[in-house]
Amino acid sequence: MNFDQLFTSEPLIEALRTMGIICPTDIQQKALQPILENKDIIAEAVTGSGKTLTYLLPSFLRIDAESKAIHTLVLAPSHELALQINEVATQLAKASNQDVRSIAIIGNVNIKRQLEALKTKPHIIVGTPGRILELIKMKKLKAHSIKTIVIDEADKLLSKDNSRVVNDIIKTTLRDRQLIAVSASLKPASLNLAQKIMKDPVIFSLTEFKSNADIEHFVIESTQRDKIKFLRKLIAAEKPKKAIVFLNRNEHIQEINDRLNYHSIPSTCIFGSAKKSERKKALDTFRSGKARVLIASDLMARGLDFEDVSHIIHLDLPDNPDEYIHRSGRTGRAGQSGTSIAIITPSELKHLYSIQRKNNFTYKTYSFI
Repeated sequence: MNFDQLFTSEPLIEALRTMGIICPTDIQQKALQPILENKDIIAEAVTGSGKTLTYLLPSFLRIDAESKAIHTLVLAPSHELALQINEVATQLAKASNQDVRSIAIIGNVNIKRQLEALKTKPHIIVGTPGRILELIKMKKLKAHSIKTIVIDEADKLLSKDNSRVVNDIIKTTLRDRQLIAVSASLKPASLNLAQKIMKDPVIFSLTEFKSNADIEHFVIESTQRDKIKFLRKLIAAEKPKKAIVFLNRNEHIQEINDRLNYHSIPSTCIFGSAKKSERKKALDTFRSGKARVLIASDLMARGLDFEDVSHIIHLDLPDNPDEYIHRSGRTGRAGQSGTSIAIITPSELKHLYSIQRKNNFTYKTYSFI
């Protein structure tokens, strides 16, 4: 299927071609038309399946460039993901030569600059829920004009810790607005909450495609003490174009990064307690290729899209089996091959088996020979 079978907009289709996007993904083929029909949507699809364009394209098709009202509000769980989504919207506007204005509104930054950005009368706002709600309460962001609210990474934003703020935002909008929730996985509690706040939602679940055939899975058994040694050895053997190393605990991330740098491995790291400027610098360093290894936690790398990531390395196994798919999905994107390697202790084998069963993949024992 081609995009011209889904909608008629030559500028937008040509823009997608310019961006190297020719054919719609499975979730785009299924969800674009119902979204254009203004139905509420819950879409669960594998990481890297094109969910961002699934909700941005209909907005571009429906936005009146002459309007000065907010049409689409996209909520994201992290600063980095919000900025990434906004960048996609900006690229799409430029490539299609459409005057669709988009801005990012995130917390822990200068609010005065954001108030200035709102004066440009954006059609699309991408932001983190806390700052969005703050601006609504200040009456600086007029929510009554919003036609579509997107809840990205819905399993995070509709969790027990975050759902109250999201609900408070939704309550400030008109009842006929459209709600779209997208995620790579949805826990039953988050799914139930999404259904409660929506009007007869259309639900798409492509979880049968969880195991990406383009990703090879390997395991290395190690003692806890030797994990760093195997990590260095693995990087030397594989020579990854780019690799993301996942840990569970923020306090270990900086330590691992420092040890890799000590051994002349160009790496950088990102964790929640770091300053926003430090996090941005780390992501820019990794994206540019100046550092070919990024050390991160699940929360910080959730939803982020990096080009040319060839390897995912799990220095810790995630507690939640679904997070393994989120992690591994950072590689093997857009038809490219990828490698996911878990460095585990014997005591972690049982947990690895449960992750394997739930996500339907097979792994091989890694050999350095």
